[in-house]
Amino acid sequence: MRVLGMMSGTSLDGIDVAVVDFTRDAADPSTLRARMLHTGEEPWPRATQDALRAVLPPAPADVAAWNRLHAAVGDAFAGAAAAVLARHGGADLIATHGQTLHHDVTEDGTVRATLQIGDASRIAETTSLPVLWDLRTADVAAGGQGAPLAPLLDQLLLGTGGIPTAVLNIGGISNLTLVGAEEVLAGDLGPGNALLDAAVHAATGRGADLDAEIARTGTVSRSALETLLREPFYARPLPRSTGREHFDGGYVRRQLGEQALEALTLPDLLATLVELTAVTIARGIERTPARRVVASGGGIRNPLLLERLAAHLDPIPLHSADDLGIPADGKEALLIALLGHHGAHGIPGTLERPDGTAHTGARRPVVLGSLTPPHGLRTLDSAETDHLPVHRLVLDPPGAEA
Repeated sequence: MRVLGMMSGTSLDGIDVAVVDFTRDAADPSTLRARMLHTGEEPWPRATQDALRAVLPPAPADVAAWNRLHAAVGDAFAGAAAAVLARHGGADLIATHGQTLHHDVTEDGTVRATLQIGDASRIAETTSLPVLWDLRTADVAAGGQGAPLAPLLDQLLLGTGGIPTAVLNIGGISNLTLVGAEEVLAGDLGPGNALLDAAVHAATGRGADLDAEIARTGTVSRSALETLLREPFYARPLPRSTGREHFDGGYVRRQLGEQALEALTLPDLLATLVELTAVTIARGIERTPARRVVASGGGIRNPLLLERLAAHLDPIPLHSADDLGIPADGKEALLIALLGHHGAHGIPGTLERPDGTAHTGARRPVVLGSLTPPHGLRTLDSAETDHLPVHRLVLDPPGAEA
């Protein structure tokens, strides 16, 4: 089965796309083989990107704005899919995460609702392919956090090596999966790039501090850092989730106060926020039995953040996913393609814990996603083994035989 997976995170830096061939291993059907035909990033239409940033918290937005964005994001994803398919051939299914606009977490950590937009009908209309979408709400309906979704991929790729491993993703929000231990543990750790990018955008209009050029010239404010580390979210046990609804563009101002924030230069503010991200990630990992960390996501492109994280983690080694043959820049789109494969074959997209609950805290693992059009996979050839549970995922080299 060939799946095109698409993902856009809270940083809104681009639409990640992967085209993946999935086949069952002939000798061991519980092993799924994945041949990655393409990984890359397609640009957002600038007007849509700007409109999305304009409605993200704490900005107010009415239902008309969200309705129009649902259509515009659908068009953007449709264009990205069509461009990739034109260059790399067809697919059996498109799986799309869409763009998260709201993740509703109560004060006690319960998730009431989650909303990802991006009209799947527009993607299906443009590509003439079935589209699996809405990948989080079934888990929330079952009492889960709806996040993170990465543990499925992390466990299948890295959970069988016997080394307790913290698989870290640093996007707008940072999250981890602990695999290779007695029990899979997962959840959001705190702000990854979200606060950094918001501060840069507010001060300069740029989307990010590329290569930490500004942050490197600053000095960490210990008093500001101590204040920010008092955030109650960091004390919640895993599984837990958060988003830009909490760590929004006004978060630092609310926590520090107007006077303290204005006393910081932009370089000092960014240096402090880099340190905040490094410290909160390291503290989250230190609470686990992890003996190595494997990182991916946009945050690993920030060399200062990697330096500070490695220093706080020492002696636990920090690796890029690329070091283990996993494409760090394409990992999230690969995950969405895998969830598409699983959803199409009725296989749960969350992991079962020893007590029968899901890694997200849901009452049970559930199949994720909704299909557009409803009959879209009726003609898909399916072998008996396609519906069996998957215990391992092997990434084949791009040039390997299908």
